[in-house]
Amino acid sequence: MNLLHSALAICLVLPPGLMLLAALLPHVARLGMARLWQGFIGLSIAGACVAAVGVALRGLPDAASSTPFSPWLGASVLGGLLATLVQLLGTCIGAFSARYLQGESGQRRYLSALAGVLAAVHVLLLADHWTVLLAAWAAIGIALQHLLCFYPDRPFALLAAFKKRLADRLADALLIAAAVLAWREVGSGSLADLWAHVGQVGASPALQVSAVCVVLAVVLRTALLPAHGWLIQVMEAPTPVSAMLHAGVVNLGGYVLIRFAPLLESAAPARWLLVAFGLATAVVAGLVMLTRISIKVRLAWSTVAQMGFMVLECGLGLYSLAALHLVGHSLYKAHAFLSASSVVQDTRLRELQGEQPPAKSSLLAAPLLSVAMVLLVQAGLGGAAWPWWWSVILALAWAPLLWLPGAGRHSAPMVFSRAAVGLLMVAGLTALAMGAHLLPLGTQDRPDTRSGIVALLGMACLHGLLVAVQMRPRALAAWRRACYAGLYIDEFYTRLALRLWPTHWTPAARNGAHRTAARTVAMDAQP
Repeated sequence: MNLLHSALAICLVLPPGLMLLAALLPHVARLGMARLWQGFIGLSIAGACVAAVGVALRGLPDAASSTPFSPWLGASVLGGLLATLVQLLGTCIGAFSARYLQGESGQRRYLSALAGVLAAVHVLLLADHWTVLLAAWAAIGIALQHLLCFYPDRPFALLAAFKKRLADRLADALLIAAAVLAWREVGSGSLADLWAHVGQVGASPALQVSAVCVVLAVVLRTALLPAHGWLIQVMEAPTPVSAMLHAGVVNLGGYVLIRFAPLLESAAPARWLLVAFGLATAVVAGLVMLTRISIKVRLAWSTVAQMGFMVLECGLGLYSLAALHLVGHSLYKAHAFLSASSVVQDTRLRELQGEQPPAKSSLLAAPLLSVAMVLLVQAGLGGAAWPWWWSVILALAWAPLLWLPGAGRHSAPMVFSRAAVGLLMVAGLTALAMGAHLLPLGTQDRPDTRSGIVALLGMACLHGLLVAVQMRPRALAAWRRACYAGLYIDEFYTRLALRLWPTHWTPAARNGAHRTAARTVAMDAQP
């Protein structure tokens, strides 16, 4: 192993090692919490710097030929970028937690679990073997349970942790089944060997089933319908935990799908499952999010919708866009949760100023203008970087930026200025997506037109429903109530989970906490 590979190897293993050291410090060092938090932040900054150096080294030509720890750990540009991003977010969340939890008991347990989550995420991003992948993802769930149950006297938090534990264990079983099938077929647990085998002989029926198991495991881990309820109810956990969960942990399902792209390309049933689950989740969560009032709950439903959209991109073979979506969503959600208090103040200010619903004319014209602007920008930049049907889907997703308030307090110049700003935002987002699409992330898109048209029809239905709810709020009052309740999907899942796997073995359940949580879920479903 030459000097470059040795340096790259150190940059790969050092960040998770630093986080493991941070996880042990609260238990072995007799320091005050202020010093412990300072130590965590220092180690986290060092880990982010080392991960960034690893990304730079991985981009060098001499480092692209092989990986230093194959078949156990591997280096990729996308994995290194995500490792750096997660470590930076972990630093910000740690600094926020030090102030947010000041005076709280159990901070040592919290700090240790937070560092453990970051360490396990690093290992997952480096995994190049089934065993490492299984162990790292299971470790993330175990460490995260301590953060979700930081307030053990809150029934909602206990219920969310219980439902997530069930989803994690079922996902673990599916991943083990996928690993066994692939291992027997390939003769090795190395993921690199799996990609080589699929590239040479294609996906056998056993590998097709393995791909389906991986997809179902990602659906459970990424909080897609119908196992999405725990992500909504986990709002009972501290705000920095929500930021870590929404900005880093749930996004890992998208990364796993991108890593398994060679297998998914040879397994059509698995890709259609991704399209079905992703499209259904994006449509339902998009409708529910529009009816929610609580800022944090609306952000949680937004995460569910975005995860559905990202999984849909993977099902359509648009892996580069899924990777960019993953990075952008992580940054946005971390900022949104850590600044939730200012968002609440801004929302109250808009309500006091009498924010009006969109004008009907803008609701009808917005999709046409958005499609025209997207196509115009693409033509001006030398052609589309993705299929035409995805251009229309993006235009529909950005059409609400062109919704304008109705006549009343707003003058004509103000309306025109807002319309111009909306068009500029659509143009800027399109140009940014096309430019970012050219980044060397190590992904290769293989779009499928048939599933793309299905996705286009689904997103058109979602946009039509959103417009109808805005135009006819009274006529669609019953539909709004059903959307507010999440179409009652999670209520069925909660009752089934508590019936099949009762929580009589937990101390909180012996005190009746799980029954209180179940009643709270039913009450929350009512408008």
